[in-house]
Amino acid sequence: MSDSIWADKTVLVTGGTGSFGRKFAEIVLRERTPRRLIVFSRDEAKQDDMRHVHTDAGDSPMRYFIGDVRDADRLHRACKGVDIVVHAAALKQVPACEYNPFEAVKTNVVGAKNVIDAALDNGVSRILAVSTDKAVNPVNLYGATKLVAEKLFVQGNAYAGERATLFSCVRYGNVVGSRGSVVPLFLKQRRNGSLTVTDPRMTRFWITLEQGVRFVLRCLDTMRGGEIFVPKIPSMRIGDVAKTIAPDCRQEVTGLRPGEKLHEVLVSSDEARHTVERDGMYVIYPDNPWARDQRLAQDGHPLAEEFRYSSDANTQWLTSKTFASFVSETT
Repeated sequence: MSDSIWADKTVLVTGGTGSFGRKFAEIVLRERTPRRLIVFSRDEAKQDDMRHVHTDAGDSPMRYFIGDVRDADRLHRACKGVDIVVHAAALKQVPACEYNPFEAVKTNVVGAKNVIDAALDNGVSRILAVSTDKAVNPVNLYGATKLVAEKLFVQGNAYAGERATLFSCVRYGNVVGSRGSVVPLFLKQRRNGSLTVTDPRMTRFWITLEQGVRFVLRCLDTMRGGEIFVPKIPSMRIGDVAKTIAPDCRQEVTGLRPGEKLHEVLVSSDEARHTVERDGMYVIYPDNPWARDQRLAQDGHPLAEEFRYSSDANTQWLTSKTFASFVSETT
């Protein structure tokens, strides 16, 4: 899918008033010219705030739909005439999902199913879901729901049958400066001279909002259905993150919270058997009979036996200087 084709397309982004959705709208409106860009979210106040930045008046391509991905009927209506869907809506706070498990399942699992059904019934061409490293060998409910969502989207291609509807996912790590990131918390805490650090040895994959959006756009252009796209991104220890943001502050070590890992994984050793390496990314193909011919036809290099892409064994590491520049872009 080339940039010129976007000029004739209608795009819908669920969770469109979140950190990702706002950056997505900014870049798409600046660099691509969709016929319509629909923001689908449940918060009217955030939509009103976003409307002051990206107006829906006059000949603007922007449209704002109030709705919840739990509401299948509303999603069905919103997807009429839509060509591309980016599914970014989710409950993603680990403690909140642990405490409210039914709500997490309704949004992250049932909501994903509703997006798939609405896309199939309305003939949407391409649907890309945004996932997380916490979906790999999950130890918390948030990760478990995102794992299920990934499975639903990959298998959505089998449900599509002969329809020209493609489903894929992107999976990446912590987003610098997004809501729920540790960065805003550290920025707030440094005013008091003390930062709460769960474990300074903890490592995480890091990506900026702009990098995340551009990766999504690249994957939308190249997807053929069923892939999970994983960008090659750097790691950094949480203790070093804290030192970078507040070098003069004391670190109070609180210990891992329930559902937290010391290190994260973006490609497991089991997935590596059906994964290829491409320029700047790994592409995990479905381990299903219907996808094998597709996988063999793709460009890319097979991975070594027992390959595992984890945050602690990463070959790319962020320096304090680079991370500080990422933070400055978000504040």
